[in-house]
Amino acid sequence: MSTAYHPKTDGQSKRTIQTLKDMLRACAIDFRKGWVNQLPLVEFSYNNSYHASIKAAPFEALYGQKCHSPISWTKVGEAQILGPKLIQETTGKIVQIKQRMQAARDRQKSYADLKRKPMEFHVGGKVMPKVSPWKGVVRFGKKGKLNP
Repeated sequence: MSTAYHPKTDGQSKRTIQTLKDMLRACAIDFRKGWVNQLPLVEFSYNNSYHASIKAAPFEALYGQKCHSPISWTKVGEAQILGPKLIQETTGKIVQIKQRMQAARDRQKSYADLKRKPMEFHVGGKVMPKVSPWKGVVRFGKKGKLNP
């Protein structure tokens, strides 16, 4: 028996949690003791990374526009206000986190591809559809007062 919207029975939640675990693990390895300070950047990177299931970034899907990232701050002219050193550090960290996310995505894809087999069908070939058996007792005929 499974419960609706329960993380252990929901495949989407499992994949999201696995991706976040990989991101946090990579962040802890890269930034050592200062990894807690980088959590907003990890969240930012996750929310602005492309998701194949929705064919957009979560931020873009929610708000209908791309987020202005620190990488685009230099184009807008905000670098003079915030300081070029901060912009450069933040940009470098975001690039590093995005690379780690792509590595985690590639690793998860390779694990999933191990179990997949390409299916080939030919015109006129026979196929066997998967039919799940009925569960429980199935009775045909009259059941009670309300039947005609």
